[in-house]
Amino acid sequence: MNKRAAVLCGAALVVAGTFTAVPAEANAPHATTSRPAWKKCGTTDYPTLQCASLKVPLDHANPHGQKITLALSRVPHTAKRYQGPLLVNPGGPGGSGLTLAGFVASALPKSVAAQYDVIGFDPRGVGASKPALNCGPGHFDPARPDPRPATPLAETANLARAKSFAAACGKKYARVLPYLDTGSAAEDMDWIRRALGAERINYFGYSYGTYLGAVYARRHPERVRRAVLDSVVDPTGVWYDNNLAQDHAFDDRHQAFMKWVAKHNATYRLGTDPARVEARWYAMRAALARKPARGTVGAAELEDTFLPGGYYNGYWPHLAEAFAAYVNDKDPDPLVEAYEDFGAVDASDENGYSIYTAVQCRDAAWPRDWRQWSKDNWAIYEKAPFLTWNNAWYNAPCAFWPTDSLQPVNIANRQLPPVLLFQATHDAATPYQGAATVHRLLHRSSLVVEASGGNHGITLSGNTCLDKHLAAYLTDGTVPRGSGGVDAVCKALPDPKPLTTRASGTTRGSTLHGLLGFRG
Repeated sequence: MNKRAAVLCGAALVVAGTFTAVPAEANAPHATTSRPAWKKCGTTDYPTLQCASLKVPLDHANPHGQKITLALSRVPHTAKRYQGPLLVNPGGPGGSGLTLAGFVASALPKSVAAQYDVIGFDPRGVGASKPALNCGPGHFDPARPDPRPATPLAETANLARAKSFAAACGKKYARVLPYLDTGSAAEDMDWIRRALGAERINYFGYSYGTYLGAVYARRHPERVRRAVLDSVVDPTGVWYDNNLAQDHAFDDRHQAFMKWVAKHNATYRLGTDPARVEARWYAMRAALARKPARGTVGAAELEDTFLPGGYYNGYWPHLAEAFAAYVNDKDPDPLVEAYEDFGAVDASDENGYSIYTAVQCRDAAWPRDWRQWSKDNWAIYEKAPFLTWNNAWYNAPCAFWPTDSLQPVNIANRQLPPVLLFQATHDAATPYQGAATVHRLLHRSSLVVEASGGNHGITLSGNTCLDKHLAAYLTDGTVPRGSGGVDAVCKALPDPKPLTTRASGTTRGSTLHGLLGFRG
């Protein structure tokens, strides 16, 4: 739910056309997919972007059956040395990758980006791909019921919303839902590879994109040339256990934000004791649960608004200003504005959430007995109250999903070239254990750690130490080799300062985090 993407990145893409051939050295001798023709679709920020579309099977077990359409984007290589396509994915599931291609091509060193065709794509069901899902328009309209089911009435209201969303997906997209899963998206990537005429691909995925890349590599190890996985999903917790693990990690990040606010008491006047600041935040939540600000920002919307601060600390100054205005000045307007920037949902977000649920509910088994959810989430809530119930209801449609579930993919792989992993130690969305697990499962992989970092999505976000390792790998395949389970360590960037003016310029980090996909 990153409204910041529209604020910071600005431009829509028009998808049309089909591909032209790529240089001969990248051609796969047995590729049979037709070559479409790229058309210009540049934006002010990314003027060299090109767009195209590609038809792929809805059911990869029946390649000659019904087709769906993927939307693609490209920033073409300009150097004499050409290293093939670099497919990029922003995560989710449900994130659009079209603009990410332009961002990655502009954020990498020019000499590195020039050697690749940087390829973005909207995965099946997402964005400009067709069909694009929207199961429940208005599902997140404010003000929603309080996520904390303190009464049977509150629990019943939230359960009704979850059941209704799942039923709407089943009714509107019954033909499509059985084919919305990570494995099918990975097979789509291989159709993209063939359409590009490439024998092998390079891959760069953030968040859920790390799992998608690992699944592709498991299915097609001989087709992977290089792979970068940033903020790594734990493949052993897909997806119910991973969401429970997030609750603890996001509570830790919320408390880190409280400490930051207390440190800057001269600016925010909310107290110098983090516990006192936290108490005032929960008092604000209780007040909004009783009476939503401007009839819009209730308890659920407040949590939605502050959740992005757990992904990226660059949002902290904006969130702290809204917090302080509401508590100190009884002024709800900055809080409503912050909700509109960080928490409010538009049609694009509704599409992203529809795919998020469709893929996660299909990928693996979820408890079908709501009593199990209730037991697990109440136990976590006692220790980690910030996100637990909000996250539970976000995923609750999976308890009632109309399709059967698949088995998670064992991504263990000894057939790959060296893969480069990046992970912050205090990442909340994909906690550190996931990267340690994938490092162990992917033979010859290298793990670069941002020590004491808490952001999600850490390369191309301003840390020159991390980006140096990324550039070296993409230039010639160089990876660091260390001992003790970690191959290189970079210091985290310092926390932000309070805003000196109401308007602040964009940074590479804020631009990236406006592009990263839904909650994963």
